[in-house]
Amino acid sequence: MAVALLVLAVSPLAEAKEFMQPNHEFSTNYYDGYGEPDIYASVLGDVEFERGETAQVRVVLSNRGVLHGFKAKGDVGTDEGLHSLSLKELEYESLRTTAFGIKAEMISSTDHIEVDPVTSVQTLEKLSPGVLPTDPMAFTITISDNAPAGSYMLLLPVSYEFQDGVEMTDGITVRIGLPDVDHTTFYEIRNTTLLIPVIIEPSAKFVVSEVEGELTSGQSGTINVTYTNIGEVEAHDAYARIITMKPLSSSRSVVDLGNVASGEGKTVSFNVASEISVVEKIYGIDSEVKYRNDDGEIEFSDNIFVEVPIRSRESSISITLVAFVGILLLVIYMGYNTLRKAKKAK
Repeated sequence: MAVALLVLAVSPLAEAKEFMQPNHEFSTNYYDGYGEPDIYASVLGDVEFERGETAQVRVVLSNRGVLHGFKAKGDVGTDEGLHSLSLKELEYESLRTTAFGIKAEMISSTDHIEVDPVTSVQTLEKLSPGVLPTDPMAFTITISDNAPAGSYMLLLPVSYEFQDGVEMTDGITVRIGLPDVDHTTFYEIRNTTLLIPVIIEPSAKFVVSEVEGELTSGQSGTINVTYTNIGEVEAHDAYARIITMKPLSSSRSVVDLGNVASGEGKTVSFNVASEISVVEKIYGIDSEVKYRNDDGEIEFSDNIFVEVPIRSRESSISITLVAFVGILLLVIYMGYNTLRKAKKAK
């Protein structure tokens, strides 16, 4: 599971504690240990989220490393001092399955899920086999409003170091000014990438797919709005509502849509009035859909804009006047043409 960097290194943690590590010239290796950390991740709580939701993913790292055993590197014979040193090395070697300096960074592999950079990197000082951290790692994620339902995998690259070897100094480190150092420890770095599942729940999702109708300032008019469910599941007992503000108003702002299946669109009508002083332009009216999900729970859609064009009464009058004048001129021309033909016929 873990991928070795094949680099033998002296631990910065050990350097901080012991100031300087003696090299192999000042130490003896009595045993080689076998086994190393094995890091896993599990998620606390639910991994299902809704579109548009910002939530925390709480991850617990665990270490399932197993110490497989030791192999003697030489015979200490009957020397009690060497035998004591070799046993002491066994104690130190037993720590080789502990992970130190753990760094975990959550990365999203999709544009539909964003990981908050403030919480994306988490650290642990150490992780011993069978011992869980006191607190989980908490990563904040935001689900896009347009994310398709389904299962996603967030990446969690984890780096750490572990004790790769221990050698006893045999007391000769006094030569380099370290009389109290009885052993030296060498560390190796590991990198592994864990997968964190995230499920985006299927749900209904409404958009305004079509708007028909035009309003005139100072008058009431009807607009026909088509609401389409582009989500994955049916919306039950749905109602559409528009929220008008000055200079617009509506006498009937809530209409019944009924059940709206996935991919289905339903058209409803609203009566909207505008003040006479309204500016000629396209107005955006706030709208939302209230419905019940498959579990019978009430849900609300995101805010949806209904774009309605409004023209001023002056424009309407001028167009009507032009039309009237055109018709009048056509009648005069036809009358004149008829009289002319009658004169020629005489």
